Amino acid sequence: MLKVSVLIITYNQKNFIRQAIDSVLAQKTTFPIEILVGDDFSSDGTREIIQEYERQHPGLVKGVLHPRNMGKNGGINFLETLKRATGEYYALIDGDDYLTDPLKLQKQVDLLDAHPDYSMAFHNALITYEDGSPSHVLNGPDMKPFYTIEDLIGEDEIWFMATSSTLYRNSIKEYPAWFSESVSGDIPRLILKAKMGKIGYLPDVMSVYRKNSNGTSFTDKYDDAVFLQNRIDMYSNINRELNYQYDRLLRKNIARYYRMMLKSRQFRGSYLGKLKLVTQYYSLAKPNWPDLKTIVYDHLTPPVLQRAYGVVAIGLHRILNN
Repeated sequence: MLKVSVLIITYNQKNFIRQAIDSVLAQKTTFPIEILVGDDFSSDGTREIIQEYERQHPGLVKGVLHPRNMGKNGGINFLETLKRATGEYYALIDGDDYLTDPLKLQKQVDLLDAHPDYSMAFHNALITYEDGSPSHVLNGPDMKPFYTIEDLIGEDEIWFMATSSTLYRNSIKEYPAWFSESVSGDIPRLILKAKMGKIGYLPDVMSVYRKNSNGTSFTDKYDDAVFLQNRIDMYSNINRELNYQYDRLLRKNIARYYRMMLKSRQFRGSYLGKLKLVTQYYSLAKPNWPDLKTIVYDHLTPPVLQRAYGVVAIGLHRILNN
């Protein structure tokens, strides 16, 4: 079996895809690799660049060129590209990111080979910004040598692994159906891998994660009820996948998204719709009385009645507790 399949997942990233592929071609390893570039039906010239690299590096660079956009923010593109991977391990890179250490793959493979109880490994990364904001390293010096599933579950969304920093054992033969419905592939993928073993960490900064308008993170729209509902569904599925072992924490996490939805454009001016959201939030988060009063005042009380918001809040409190 081939040792490492490198998956580059891209869509309309012609300005970045060359650097991504070149950074993988520059890797120095004691084992052969393959580079699978999954293109989600780009229309900006990305596909033509991939085909150019295929001609220049036959058998090494392989385009996975879909006949249509597969949707789900690249999630289906990832799954379909992964099906072609023949490596014992696979590395994952977004098409606008790139590797900066030619020994990245070798170091991570050595780590996983030495620790058969690790399901995957990641390393530190540099984050850069298109808008000129100062770049910075993702992780500080207080990181642990390995992480477990408990480190990934919390009341808030937990993220400290750049996609371009990850290397996985190619051990999940079929992802669960709910995985393909999420527009955030990283979070459920990490949870599924953490179920299978520890996650090793290397402090070396070996890749760059670009924050730019062509990146997947810019599709995260926290003022959009559709996006927020997808997050609710994702964490509900994760809760079920983990047999409700972390139910209290995940219910708190899910509740946050119902609260965010109160500010979404789809619910502006919809008092009945907001009432349903507040009911969901209350049942999951069990907020304290001052927090509930604030929500009622901000979202359920029309301006002309805000002076009497206390009466409305008391009435809602009684309804919710009946």
